[in-house]
Amino acid sequence: MSIENFRTLGKQVSTLAEFFESVWESILMFFRSYHPITDTLDILVVALAVYGIIKLVRDSRAEQLLKGFLLLGVAYGAAYLFGLTTMKYLLQVLMDNILIILAIIFQPELRRALEQMGHSSFSRFRIQGASSAESREFIERWKKAIAAVCTTAEALKKQRMGALIVIERNTRLGEIAATGTELNADITAELLGNIFFNKAPLHDGATILRDAKIYVAGCILPLTRDVSLSRSLGTRHRAAVGMSENSDAIVVVVSEETGTISVAKGGALTRDYTVESLTAYLEQEIIWSNVLTDEQKEKRKLTNMVRRWFKK
Repeated sequence: MSIENFRTLGKQVSTLAEFFESVWESILMFFRSYHPITDTLDILVVALAVYGIIKLVRDSRAEQLLKGFLLLGVAYGAAYLFGLTTMKYLLQVLMDNILIILAIIFQPELRRALEQMGHSSFSRFRIQGASSAESREFIERWKKAIAAVCTTAEALKKQRMGALIVIERNTRLGEIAATGTELNADITAELLGNIFFNKAPLHDGATILRDAKIYVAGCILPLTRDVSLSRSLGTRHRAAVGMSENSDAIVVVVSEETGTISVAKGGALTRDYTVESLTAYLEQEIIWSNVLTDEQKEKRKLTNMVRRWFKK
């Protein structure tokens, strides 16, 4: 090996050593300036935010839109690399307004995410203890309402009549209720059946249940934009999914064509319910998931005692 080759090799080794030295210095600088509490909290918050965004766009149309924006970024890099001035200018204008564009395009997803953030265990729908008089009254009221819903669904299924029943939970549906006719009546299977009788004036719209009562009937619901739904599903099912995407409501659907009973929740549609399985599902989601057990009640009492002690 010649002297020039040794010199070249020496320079390469020296450059590599400088590179690793700079990396090591950067690592040391990071740890010197690292604050265990604030920086760890900062990292956790950012990680949770990224996880929330991924969870929000996963398996939805937002995922495809993000892929489109990624391709635009690649196009901008190519325009910059090859000196395509006009293309680079147009893409630069687009990138400068990317936040506004994202807010407009992802408005439904952002709204749903903010509504989900607002749901907490301290909401108005949460009952403080399974043994309290308030809880017993809540349970009996909703058991009666659920029984009426399931009886109506079974009767309409046999008669091949469609139904769309929205059970309001934490998210108030005032805007949707404004499109219907207010009833504010005690719920019975006979009244629900009359509403969805195919000659009745309110049978085409949705009925909203609030606080175990028939609040309004004949409402117009937003349709889902989810392109992955089966094309065999009609407007009634798409409205049910759309309503569940925009709120935390549970929507019961009876198909006019097939008589199938389905439930929409959180943008997902599950089908082929029987009276028994529908009753069990609704009671679990509406009653038992919102009533604290005695053990949970005792834990909450202990938590409140600790909080009061710290406040002192």
